[in-house]
Amino acid sequence: MDVVATQESQAKKEAVDFQTDPSRYKHWRLAFDGPVATLTMDVAEDGGIRPGYKLKLNSYDLGVDIELHDALQRIRFEHPEIRSVIITSAKNRIFCSGANIYMLGLSSHAWKVNFCKFTNETRNGIEDASAHSGLKFLAACNGTTAGGGYELALACDELILVDDRSSAVSLPELPLLGVLPGTGGLTGVTDKRKVRRDHADMFCTNPDGVRGQRAKEWRLVDDVVKPQQFAEHIKQRALKLAGESDRPAEARGVALTPLKRTIDEVGLHYGHVDVQCNREARTATITVRSPESVTEHSLEKATAAGANWWPLQMARELDDAILTLRASELDLGLWIIKTAGNPDAVLAMDEFILNHQDNWFVREVLGMMRRTFARIDARCRPCLHARHTRRWKCRKPDSFENELRAAADGEQNFTDGGAILRR
Repeated sequence: MDVVATQESQAKKEAVDFQTDPSRYKHWRLAFDGPVATLTMDVAEDGGIRPGYKLKLNSYDLGVDIELHDALQRIRFEHPEIRSVIITSAKNRIFCSGANIYMLGLSSHAWKVNFCKFTNETRNGIEDASAHSGLKFLAACNGTTAGGGYELALACDELILVDDRSSAVSLPELPLLGVLPGTGGLTGVTDKRKVRRDHADMFCTNPDGVRGQRAKEWRLVDDVVKPQQFAEHIKQRALKLAGESDRPAEARGVALTPLKRTIDEVGLHYGHVDVQCNREARTATITVRSPESVTEHSLEKATAAGANWWPLQMARELDDAILTLRASELDLGLWIIKTAGNPDAVLAMDEFILNHQDNWFVREVLGMMRRTFARIDARCRPCLHARHTRRWKCRKPDSFENELRAAADGEQNFTDGGAILRR
């Protein structure tokens, strides 16, 4: 039997689980030292999320990125004292060689699309944390940094390469594979790092990449450091970046407890989100439930509720549902998003969040909602927002309801007597 077909049939039986925690990591180590966190990439060769390939040279697959995404989430919410993050490698003379080529060769087009999309969203999440959360990221490239490995480094605020006469940065996808580096490589080089176009052309067509002082002169890295001074230089730069952050040093973090989720033949069921799968009609109906009553909000109540605070729990549940549908329910061609509950309660919550977004926890919850809605916007299948005209009226342009509506392709307003489709 064809290997790809075998993998696809196994994927249908074994849905991808996007929930994990540090005790289950196979590929990353997370450590904390004062205001600095260190994410060390140490990919287990035999730890692929699907069989049939080895993750050599710190290459990655979807499972590696699921752990990275979880680690970033935990730094955001559970460790508000962390102000800068070092991303480095435990391998000798190799930072990261990018996406595993053998995994890509064994995968269907749909798997590759979802893999690249999740990878890109995770890199965007690093940049989002830098822009909105006060977290600064430092890529300590202590070895060769190629393809998706360089794209991971490009997502960071600073990129420092060891100057050991052999380590280089490269985007070898075009000369070796005939494809464009599509998870941040091209835009990161030209738009973010402002590399000259002629240098960028030579860089992207040279499989050997650029090393040493030339990499710095071409703006491909921020600095190159000799091996003897590398560790101390990284430590001092991370502390310097931490000093530029506004994250609270004394705040108490919020534990991201495991989601309570039930999966059956009908769909996915959470506390505030429910997914009903109609396989005959090839639709998935996602219902997001709001609180039933309007209550008085305060920062003390929000932080005390922690992961059970409605906006955070709802966003985490919706995020997990979207990721699961994308990766494991390929035959469902239309998503229908509905809302249920008290719209006044949602509007009151909207107002509270917008009025207190200078608080670190509220700011992180707002960011979680923003990234979740962005996943809806970037899906590869049509999405319809269904709204009951009598109960839900979007009175504010920045409301939760309008964000869901904007992420969908169209809107269906319905009453007890019928429905009418609106774009």
